[in-house]
Amino acid sequence: MSRSVTILKTGPQALVQDLGRPGHAHLGVPPSGAVDPHSLTLANRLVGNDERAAGLELLLGGLSLKAGASCTIAVTGPPTEVRIDGRLVDSHQPVHLHQNQTLTIGTPQTGLRTYLAISGGIDVAEELGSRSTDLLSGIGPDPLRDNDVLHLGAPNPARGADVVPPHHAPSTLVVPIRLGPRDDWFDDAETQLRQGSWTVSDRGNRVGARLHGTKLNRRDGEIPSEGMITGSVQVPPDGQPVVFLNDHPTTGGYPVIGVVDCDHLRFLGQARPGTSVRFRPVD
Repeated sequence: MSRSVTILKTGPQALVQDLGRPGHAHLGVPPSGAVDPHSLTLANRLVGNDERAAGLELLLGGLSLKAGASCTIAVTGPPTEVRIDGRLVDSHQPVHLHQNQTLTIGTPQTGLRTYLAISGGIDVAEELGSRSTDLLSGIGPDPLRDNDVLHLGAPNPARGADVVPPHHAPSTLVVPIRLGPRDDWFDDAETQLRQGSWTVSDRGNRVGARLHGTKLNRRDGEIPSEGMITGSVQVPPDGQPVVFLNDHPTTGGYPVIGVVDCDHLRFLGQARPGTSVRFRPVD
């Protein structure tokens, strides 16, 4: 019998994501994948999946689904309310879902994105080696809609964990940044970054976290379009930095003052509008 779940309600945005498709920038394809990969891999481990299995990335929660077959689920990321047929259950641990039971995920208390793993993983077709939805290029499965049916792969035994605390998204971030490659476009780029302060704008998405605050003084003009990597901090003429996230364009014509290490991007990917951000230049 085919294993599946039916999406009853998506919430603000529900996407199929795995760990992405790196290595295709020469084709104009960004890496995509989960913005908070730590949370997705944890959810997969809890239900017995390979860490690379596809799960669901939920923007501000709100998802409801019905199990077409018995399965194990785990919800990770920031603290959030999880219910099965209206009964409150724990996040950050494996929970059994019987056939025809309904899972409902609330809005996270902090942060932006929660992750749902289901035993067997979401079984959609791979494109360029990944099942991830890429919102910029349109590669991968479409964003989920109400009444979509998702097929699941074959399950493995859930491994579980002793204690897995939820991740609380902080209200202030101090983000390490390595200068370059275009820091010479800025007057004393290191001092500007170290002394500036910003807040996360409400105009951000999976393409990039837009920041608003101290204006970074840069030379006028644009550079010829050049390659961009995940974590690049691009500065347009208004001086307000944009930190590229998983669905970023692979080229751009604004100078990159520095690059944020990928290990720290998950915190920006979880930062709600109004979160305070400061940069800490590192060697």
